[in-house]
Amino acid sequence: MKEEFMAEAIQISKEKMLAGEGGPFGAVIVKDGKVVARGWNKVTSSNDPTAHAEVVAIREACQSLENFNLEGCTIYTSCEPCPMCLASIYWARIDEIYYANTRDDAAAIDFDDEFLYREIATPIEKRQIPTKQVLRDEAQKVFKMWQEKDDKIPY
Repeated sequence: MKEEFMAEAIQISKEKMLAGEGGPFGAVIVKDGKVVARGWNKVTSSNDPTAHAEVVAIREACQSLENFNLEGCTIYTSCEPCPMCLASIYWARIDEIYYANTRDDAAAIDFDDEFLYREIATPIEKRQIPTKQVLRDEAQKVFKMWQEKDDKIPY
């Protein structure tokens, strides 16, 4: 079964790339042996830098299953997830990740995420994009309100 789902993710990556919808990346999300979502890279066709195949598939799966929690699901992606996609997979609580191409394979065709991996580990004050803290006291009040909110939905 794993090969069948991966083959579909790879086929989606090929079809949508050739159709001009974005880069050569595809993903499928499976629950209980059935595909519940398909995603492909739509960065250039939707002018959305977050529209990576995995994120698109996660959004579709959440809509399809009417839940932000994708426990019990597995993602098959044509390439090792970038840092954004990997974080999204963790936030969605997907159980397993299967990938085909590696991040080194992606770097070889000019999709190099290594900078992002390094940047995440860099202290805030040394990152490439200047990042400065402002109005923490005011923001802390909202966090306190959340902490005390009786009807919150934890995630």
